[in-house]
Amino acid sequence: MPLLDALNDALNRRIATDVPLAPFTTFQIGGPADYFYEAASADQLATAIATARRLGVPFHVLGLGANILVGDLGFRGLVIRNAARAVRIDRERQQLWAESGAVIYPDVINAAVDAGLSGLEHYVGIPSTVGGALWQNLHFLSPAPARERTMFIAEVTHSAELLTEKGHRTTVDVGYFDFGYDYSTLHVRGDYVLSATFQLAFGDVSKMKQVMAENLQWRHERHPPLATEPSAGSIFKKIEGIGAGRLIDGCGLKGFRVGGAMITERHANIVVNTGGATAADVQGLIRHVQDTVERETGYRLETEIGMIGAFAEPTATA
Repeated sequence: MPLLDALNDALNRRIATDVPLAPFTTFQIGGPADYFYEAASADQLATAIATARRLGVPFHVLGLGANILVGDLGFRGLVIRNAARAVRIDRERQQLWAESGAVIYPDVINAAVDAGLSGLEHYVGIPSTVGGALWQNLHFLSPAPARERTMFIAEVTHSAELLTEKGHRTTVDVGYFDFGYDYSTLHVRGDYVLSATFQLAFGDVSKMKQVMAENLQWRHERHPPLATEPSAGSIFKKIEGIGAGRLIDGCGLKGFRVGGAMITERHANIVVNTGGATAADVQGLIRHVQDTVERETGYRLETEIGMIGAFAEPTATA
């Protein structure tokens, strides 16, 4: 197998083959990757991406596996799992630096709070790596009085080190990302985040922990727990002034299921894996929701989750 040999030679014989991807996603759904590599540092991540590009191998960088649906037929190419999770604090500059595979909670938030640095505690409980947070401009509607507004990761992002689509490592400031709602320029460029620096401020640790407790409670009441009800977060894009979940709920679709995929009673814009769900089940449910909402309201919902890999035909609805 010349390609496998070439990958192994470049990446220190650490390539696995035919690795099921379901355990590496929050949906717990997905077929096998032809090749699988775990990058334990930003340097290893950059090398893996550069190697895939040089060899012409299709590749996908996988963080926590949230906000994606992996096809039942798996991924034809190399999946690079980003496990680069180093975190460093610079108290003098009131900054936190983290590799892009570091998990926002607990890795990054706990490090910041332990150092008495405020600004990241609002994002507690949201499944995301640092790289994923910058990709989507991670946000959260903070529920507590006097803080009831949407908080965006852009507000505390200072800079980031990237591997560009041309293969160069460079540092950019926050303006590069052109942040919007659920958007950054990473959506349309072939650049990858290797690490990021967040500009924080000294704060009261007890108040930060109070914010964390309130936000965790808010999420607990409205979102299914990933440990028992795997999901990929919100399935459909926000419709300004209306809300996708409100439209779905208005069509009486909470609890509707296709195979092992079901719209949770907790949140109409979240599909859960009730056990043994396939990507085809999820796609069949998505299609049913889109058709029903369009027929009854005139709005055509668009998916916001990423579709990764090869898919079988969607499961038909009754």
